[in-house]
Amino acid sequence: MKDCFATRGFLPGEDPATELTLGEPFRLLDQLGHDLPSLLLEPGFRDFMRQQTLPDWPYDNIPEGLEPQARLYYVRLGFLASGYINQISQPPCHLLPVNLAVPLCKIAGLLERPPMLSYDGYTLYNWKRFDPAGPIALGNIDTLQNFVHLYDEHWFILVHVEIEALAAKIFDEIIQLDQRQGFDDAGQVDALLLTIAEVMERMIDSLERIPERMSDELYYSRFRPYISQFHDVRYEGTHQPPISYRGETGAQSTFMPVLTSLLKIPHEQNKLTRHLLDMRNYMPASHRQWLEWVDQLPDFRELASEDAFDNALEQMALFRELHYHWAIKYIARRSSDPQGTGGTPYLKWLKFLIDETRHYKKGAIQHPG
Repeated sequence: MKDCFATRGFLPGEDPATELTLGEPFRLLDQLGHDLPSLLLEPGFRDFMRQQTLPDWPYDNIPEGLEPQARLYYVRLGFLASGYINQISQPPCHLLPVNLAVPLCKIAGLLERPPMLSYDGYTLYNWKRFDPAGPIALGNIDTLQNFVHLYDEHWFILVHVEIEALAAKIFDEIIQLDQRQGFDDAGQVDALLLTIAEVMERMIDSLERIPERMSDELYYSRFRPYISQFHDVRYEGTHQPPISYRGETGAQSTFMPVLTSLLKIPHEQNKLTRHLLDMRNYMPASHRQWLEWVDQLPDFRELASEDAFDNALEQMALFRELHYHWAIKYIARRSSDPQGTGGTPYLKWLKFLIDETRHYKKGAIQHPG
């Protein structure tokens, strides 16, 4: 698994499956996924969905070689479920019908994740390459599944896919340094920090491209509602009581938590950091496990040179600042609601993370008290 992280970051080890090949009944899910942006424009979408006979996952586990199929199955069901609960222009809904709820809960259980569309389904497993031999980069990738007929949503997802692909170089350096037992070697540690800073600069360049093809008005009104939280939703046909789940959010990505853990950046324990820890529950199981492995790596702050360590932290802070800027442009200017799709006070949270990252620099001025 570590080899996969070194070459693909937290994207899957092989390109996502683009269609379900488990038998004739599964073609319906591919068709519904294709038609979903049109179906969601219809006021009768929920009635229509309740009439569909959706295929159950045919195994009690995920057989070897079928993980791409399992992930696509989860993506299709997750999009349909979020579209059903959060359909724009329709009354609030707190009941996911049995034909959606039962198969979604089953595959989510097998994937060790909540039965809710999260960042992994919306982004990590939701892309394809035009040229399979080309890079996983803007210009050579497109989405598999969307909520709306707008390229703005494609672009929003694909920028994040490119950022995730870039992270692989950092992960490769971490793995190689561990294999060489280099965390007690100042030169090797500084080389890793240089790589982090360089890759973060490239990630910032990618994130800066968001406005090129994504309208703030269309983002806020046309597709952001579909990645919102589930509030007190009952999953019909299951034994669980009404439950709330966090909506899709970039905070469910694992690459920034990995860097925070690697550099041992301390964040004050409060409600916001508890939210951050809860986001781990929405990450793929293998990502959580790797993050726990990074948690155990040695603290090399004192060994690192001030310039190398502080530059890596500064690039992390700049990335978060750009995210903060886009949050103001795309959300805060249009809404007084302080909560993001993940259920957190996003502006306060982002500012908190930025400040504490910079405060941990070796050259930071430490104020008494």
